Amino acid sequence: MWGLFPLYWPLLEPAGAVEILAHRISWSVLTMVALVFLLRRTAQLRAIFRDRRLLLILGAASVVIGLNWGGFIWGVNNDRVVEVSLGYFINPLVTVLLGVVVLGERLRWPQWAAIGIAGVAVVILTVDYGHPPWVALLLAGSFASYGLAKKKAGAGAVESLTFETIVLTPVALGYLFWLGMAGRDSLSTEGVDHLALLATTGLITAVPLICFGAAAIRVSMTTIGLLQYLAPSIQFVLGLVVFEEEMTTVKWIGFVLVWVALVIFTVEALRHHRRRHLQLAAEASAV
Repeated sequence: MWGLFPLYWPLLEPAGAVEILAHRISWSVLTMVALVFLLRRTAQLRAIFRDRRLLLILGAASVVIGLNWGGFIWGVNNDRVVEVSLGYFINPLVTVLLGVVVLGERLRWPQWAAIGIAGVAVVILTVDYGHPPWVALLLAGSFASYGLAKKKAGAGAVESLTFETIVLTPVALGYLFWLGMAGRDSLSTEGVDHLALLATTGLITAVPLICFGAAAIRVSMTTIGLLQYLAPSIQFVLGLVVFEEEMTTVKWIGFVLVWVALVIFTVEALRHHRRRHLQLAAEASAV
Protein backbone atom coordinates (compact mmCIF):
# COMPACT_ATOMS: atom_id res chain seq x y z
CA MET A 1 0.00 0.00 0.00
CA TRP A 2 2.76 2.45 0.88
CA GLY A 3 4.51 1.65 -2.37
CA LEU A 4 1.52 2.89 -4.36
CA PHE A 5 1.14 6.17 -2.42
CA PRO A 6 3.00 8.26 -5.05
CA LEU A 7 0.08 7.65 -7.41
CA TYR A 8 -2.39 9.06 -4.91
CA TRP A 9 -1.06 12.34 -3.52
CA PRO A 10 -0.76 14.16 -6.89
CA LEU A 11 -4.52 13.65 -7.31
CA LEU A 12 -5.05 16.14 -4.48
CA GLU A 13 -3.37 19.04 -6.27
CA PRO A 14 -3.67 22.03 -6.54
CA ALA A 15 -3.70 21.75 -2.75
CA GLY A 16 -0.20 22.33 -1.38
CA ALA A 17 1.69 19.79 0.68
CA VAL A 18 0.90 21.41 4.03
CA GLU A 19 -2.80 21.73 3.20
CA ILE A 20 -2.90 18.07 2.13
CA LEU A 21 -1.13 17.11 5.35
CA ALA A 22 -3.65 19.07 7.43
CA HIS A 23 -6.54 17.36 5.66
CA ARG A 24 -4.85 14.00 6.06
CA ILE A 25 -4.62 14.49 9.82
CA SER A 26 -8.16 15.87 10.14
CA TRP A 27 -9.84 13.09 8.16
CA SER A 28 -7.65 10.46 9.79
CA VAL A 29 -8.83 11.41 13.28
CA LEU A 30 -12.45 10.98 12.20
CA THR A 31 -11.65 7.58 10.71
CA MET A 32 -9.75 6.42 13.77
CA VAL A 33 -12.33 7.62 16.30
CA ALA A 34 -15.01 5.79 14.31
CA LEU A 35 -12.86 2.64 14.40
CA VAL A 36 -12.35 2.95 18.15
CA PHE A 37 -16.11 2.92 18.71
CA LEU A 38 -16.74 0.26 16.08
CA LEU A 39 -14.15 -2.09 17.58
CA ARG A 40 -15.14 -1.16 21.14
CA ARG A 41 -11.67 0.02 22.13
CA THR A 42 -12.70 3.18 23.98
CA ALA A 43 -11.43 1.77 27.28
CA GLN A 44 -7.99 1.17 25.75
CA LEU A 45 -7.93 4.71 24.38
CA ARG A 46 -8.87 6.18 27.76
CA ALA A 47 -6.09 4.11 29.33
CA ILE A 48 -3.54 5.90 27.14
CA PHE A 49 -4.69 9.27 28.45
CA ARG A 50 -4.25 8.02 32.03
CA ASP A 51 -0.73 6.65 31.48
CA ARG A 52 1.93 9.37 31.63
CA ARG A 53 4.56 7.13 30.04
CA LEU A 54 2.32 6.36 27.05
CA LEU A 55 1.38 10.02 26.74
CA LEU A 56 5.02 10.99 26.36
CA ILE A 57 6.01 8.16 24.01
CA LEU A 58 2.96 8.40 21.73
CA GLY A 59 3.13 12.19 21.84
CA ALA A 60 6.64 11.93 20.39
CA ALA A 61 5.38 9.35 17.89
CA SER A 62 2.70 11.77 16.70
CA VAL A 63 5.32 14.46 16.01
CA VAL A 64 7.65 12.19 14.01
CA ILE A 65 4.81 10.61 12.00
CA GLY A 66 3.53 14.10 11.19
CA LEU A 67 6.97 15.00 9.87
CA ASN A 68 7.04 11.75 7.90
CA TRP A 69 3.63 12.36 6.30
CA GLY A 70 4.52 15.92 5.38
CA GLY A 71 7.90 14.99 3.94
CA PHE A 72 6.40 12.20 1.86
CA ILE A 73 3.65 14.39 0.41
CA TRP A 74 6.05 17.22 -0.36
CA GLY A 75 8.55 14.88 -1.99
CA VAL A 76 5.98 13.16 -4.21
CA ASN A 77 4.30 16.39 -5.29
CA ASN A 78 7.65 18.04 -6.05
CA ASP A 79 8.97 15.37 -8.44
CA ARG A 80 11.17 13.60 -5.92
CA VAL A 81 9.61 10.15 -5.94
CA VAL A 82 13.00 8.50 -6.49
CA GLU A 83 14.44 10.35 -3.48
CA VAL A 84 11.36 9.33 -1.48
CA SER A 85 12.11 5.71 -2.36
CA LEU A 86 15.72 6.21 -1.22
CA GLY A 87 14.42 7.25 2.19
CA TYR A 88 12.57 3.99 2.61
CA PHE A 89 15.45 1.94 1.20
CA ILE A 90 17.78 3.23 3.92
CA ASN A 91 15.05 3.18 6.58
CA PRO A 92 15.72 -0.47 7.61
CA LEU A 93 19.38 0.38 8.24
CA VAL A 94 18.44 3.46 10.26
CA THR A 95 15.95 1.32 12.18
CA VAL A 96 18.69 -1.13 13.13
CA LEU A 97 21.07 1.70 14.02
CA LEU A 98 18.43 3.15 16.34
CA GLY A 99 18.14 -0.25 17.95
CA VAL A 100 21.84 -0.02 18.78
CA VAL A 101 21.80 3.57 20.04
CA VAL A 102 18.53 3.49 21.99
CA LEU A 103 17.88 -0.15 22.87
CA GLY A 104 21.49 -1.20 23.31
CA GLU A 105 21.26 -3.94 20.70
CA ARG A 106 24.56 -5.29 19.37
CA LEU A 107 25.33 -5.48 15.67
CA ARG A 108 27.45 -8.09 13.99
CA TRP A 109 30.23 -6.97 11.65
CA PRO A 110 28.27 -7.55 8.39
CA GLN A 111 25.55 -5.26 9.72
CA TRP A 112 28.09 -2.55 10.50
CA ALA A 113 29.52 -3.02 6.99
CA ALA A 114 26.06 -2.56 5.48
CA ILE A 115 25.49 0.64 7.44
CA GLY A 116 28.93 1.91 6.41
CA ILE A 117 28.26 1.25 2.71
CA ALA A 118 24.90 3.02 2.99
CA GLY A 119 26.69 5.98 4.57
CA VAL A 120 29.08 6.15 1.61
CA ALA A 121 26.07 6.06 -0.72
CA VAL A 122 24.50 9.04 1.06
CA VAL A 123 27.77 10.99 0.68
CA ILE A 124 27.88 10.19 -3.06
CA LEU A 125 24.25 11.28 -3.50
CA THR A 126 24.98 14.45 -1.56
CA VAL A 127 27.69 15.30 -4.08
CA ASP A 128 25.31 14.65 -6.99
CA TYR A 129 22.41 16.64 -5.53
CA GLY A 130 24.68 19.44 -4.35
CA HIS A 131 23.18 19.02 -0.88
CA PRO A 132 22.27 16.10 1.38
CA PRO A 133 19.18 14.17 0.24
CA TRP A 134 17.09 15.86 2.92
CA VAL A 135 13.77 14.30 1.91
CA ALA A 136 15.22 10.79 2.04
CA LEU A 137 16.97 11.41 5.35
CA LEU A 138 13.83 12.95 6.88
CA LEU A 139 11.67 10.02 5.81
CA ALA A 140 14.16 7.40 6.97
CA GLY A 141 14.85 9.03 10.31
CA SER A 142 11.26 9.91 11.14
CA PHE A 143 9.80 6.53 10.25
CA ALA A 144 12.53 4.61 12.05
CA SER A 145 11.89 6.77 15.11
CA TYR A 146 8.16 6.15 14.78
CA GLY A 147 8.68 2.39 14.68
CA LEU A 148 10.90 2.57 17.75
CA ALA A 149 8.33 4.66 19.65
CA LYS A 150 5.54 2.25 18.76
CA LYS A 151 7.62 -0.68 19.95
CA LYS A 152 8.49 1.06 23.23
CA ALA A 153 4.85 2.03 23.81
CA GLY A 154 3.46 -1.45 23.17
CA ALA A 155 -0.04 -0.02 22.81
CA GLY A 156 -2.71 -1.40 20.49
CA ALA A 157 -2.53 -0.28 16.87
CA VAL A 158 -5.98 1.32 16.64
CA GLU A 159 -6.02 3.25 19.90
CA SER A 160 -2.40 4.42 19.61
CA LEU A 161 -2.90 5.80 16.10
CA THR A 162 -6.14 7.42 17.25
CA PHE A 163 -4.27 9.16 20.04
CA GLU A 164 -1.54 10.31 17.66
CA THR A 165 -4.04 11.89 15.27
CA ILE A 166 -5.88 13.53 18.19
CA VAL A 167 -2.61 15.17 19.25
CA LEU A 168 -2.00 16.55 15.74
CA THR A 169 -5.59 17.58 14.95
CA PRO A 170 -5.71 21.01 16.72
CA VAL A 171 -2.70 22.20 14.71
CA ALA A 172 -4.14 20.79 11.46
CA LEU A 173 -7.59 22.36 11.99
CA GLY A 174 -6.01 25.65 12.99
CA TYR A 175 -4.00 25.73 9.76
CA LEU A 176 -7.05 24.85 7.62
CA PHE A 177 -9.09 27.57 9.35
CA TRP A 178 -6.36 30.14 8.70
CA LEU A 179 -6.06 29.00 5.08
CA GLY A 180 -9.80 29.32 4.56
CA MET A 181 -9.97 32.77 6.15
CA ALA A 182 -7.12 33.89 3.89
CA GLY A 183 -8.95 32.54 0.81
CA ARG A 184 -6.02 30.29 -0.05
CA ASP A 185 -7.62 26.88 0.45
CA SER A 186 -8.28 24.58 -2.49
CA LEU A 187 -11.76 23.59 -1.29
CA SER A 188 -13.20 26.97 -2.22
CA THR A 189 -12.18 26.51 -5.86
CA GLU A 190 -12.06 22.78 -6.60
CA GLY A 191 -15.54 21.57 -5.64
CA VAL A 192 -17.12 18.37 -4.34
CA ASP A 193 -14.91 15.87 -6.19
CA HIS A 194 -11.83 17.42 -4.63
CA LEU A 195 -13.45 17.28 -1.20
CA ALA A 196 -14.26 13.59 -1.71
CA LEU A 197 -10.63 12.85 -2.56
CA LEU A 198 -9.42 14.75 0.49
CA ALA A 199 -11.87 12.83 2.69
CA THR A 200 -10.37 9.51 1.59
CA THR A 201 -7.01 10.52 3.08
CA GLY A 202 -8.33 9.20 6.39
CA LEU A 203 -8.69 5.65 5.12
CA ILE A 204 -5.55 5.87 2.98
CA THR A 205 -3.61 6.82 6.10
CA ALA A 206 -5.26 4.56 8.65
CA VAL A 207 -5.23 1.16 6.97
CA PRO A 208 -1.47 0.71 6.34
CA LEU A 209 -0.52 2.37 9.64
CA ILE A 210 -2.82 0.06 11.58
CA CYS A 211 -1.09 -2.85 9.88
CA PHE A 212 2.31 -1.39 10.76
CA GLY A 213 1.33 -0.62 14.35
CA ALA A 214 0.03 -4.14 14.81
CA ALA A 215 3.31 -5.55 13.45
CA ALA A 216 5.58 -3.28 15.48
CA ILE A 217 4.55 -4.85 18.80
CA ARG A 218 4.64 -8.42 17.49
CA VAL A 219 7.91 -8.80 15.60
CA SER A 220 11.53 -7.70 16.05
CA MET A 221 12.92 -4.44 14.72
CA THR A 222 15.10 -6.46 12.32
CA THR A 223 12.08 -8.23 10.85
CA ILE A 224 10.24 -4.93 10.48
CA GLY A 225 13.24 -3.62 8.55
CA LEU A 226 13.31 -6.63 6.24
CA LEU A 227 9.62 -6.33 5.43
CA GLN A 228 9.95 -2.72 4.34
CA TYR A 229 11.93 -3.33 1.15
CA LEU A 230 8.85 -3.82 -1.02
CA ALA A 231 7.40 -0.31 -0.67
CA PRO A 232 10.52 1.63 -1.80
CA SER A 233 11.02 -0.82 -4.67
CA ILE A 234 7.54 0.00 -5.98
CA GLN A 235 8.14 3.73 -5.41
CA PHE A 236 11.47 3.61 -7.24
CA VAL A 237 9.89 1.94 -10.29
CA LEU A 238 7.04 4.47 -10.26
CA GLY A 239 9.56 7.33 -10.11
CA LEU A 240 11.40 6.04 -13.17
CA VAL A 241 8.52 4.68 -15.27
CA VAL A 242 5.44 6.72 -14.39
CA PHE A 243 6.94 10.05 -13.29
CA GLU A 244 9.98 9.80 -15.61
CA GLU A 245 12.43 11.28 -13.13
CA GLU A 246 16.04 11.62 -14.23
CA MET A 247 18.67 9.22 -12.89
CA THR A 248 22.25 10.41 -13.41
CA THR A 249 25.18 8.00 -13.39
CA VAL A 250 26.19 9.21 -9.93
CA LYS A 251 22.68 8.59 -8.60
CA TRP A 252 22.75 5.07 -10.02
CA ILE A 253 26.05 4.47 -8.23
CA GLY A 254 24.56 5.74 -4.97
CA PHE A 255 21.45 3.59 -5.28
CA VAL A 256 23.46 0.50 -6.23
CA LEU A 257 25.57 0.95 -3.10
CA VAL A 258 22.40 1.18 -1.01
CA TRP A 259 21.11 -2.02 -2.60
CA VAL A 260 24.44 -3.76 -1.96
CA ALA A 261 24.20 -2.71 1.68
CA LEU A 262 20.67 -4.08 1.89
CA VAL A 263 21.70 -7.40 0.32
CA ILE A 264 24.53 -7.78 2.84
CA PHE A 265 22.24 -6.84 5.70
CA THR A 266 19.41 -9.13 4.59
CA VAL A 267 21.56 -12.19 3.89
CA GLU A 268 23.36 -11.81 7.22
CA ALA A 269 20.09 -11.37 9.12
CA LEU A 270 18.57 -14.46 7.52
CA ARG A 271 21.68 -16.54 8.24
CA HIS A 272 21.72 -15.37 11.85
CA HIS A 273 18.04 -16.19 12.23
CA ARG A 274 18.62 -19.67 10.83
CA ARG A 275 21.62 -20.28 13.12
CA ARG A 276 19.63 -19.09 16.11
CA HIS A 277 16.71 -21.33 15.19
CA LEU A 278 19.00 -24.38 14.89
CA GLN A 279 20.67 -23.53 18.20
CA LEU A 280 17.35 -23.30 20.01
CA ALA A 281 16.21 -26.55 18.42
CA ALA A 282 19.41 -28.28 19.56
CA GLU A 283 18.99 -26.95 23.11
CA ALA A 284 15.40 -28.13 23.20
CA SER A 285 16.43 -31.59 22.03
CA ALA A 286 19.16 -31.78 24.70
CA VAL A 287 16.64 -30.98 27.41
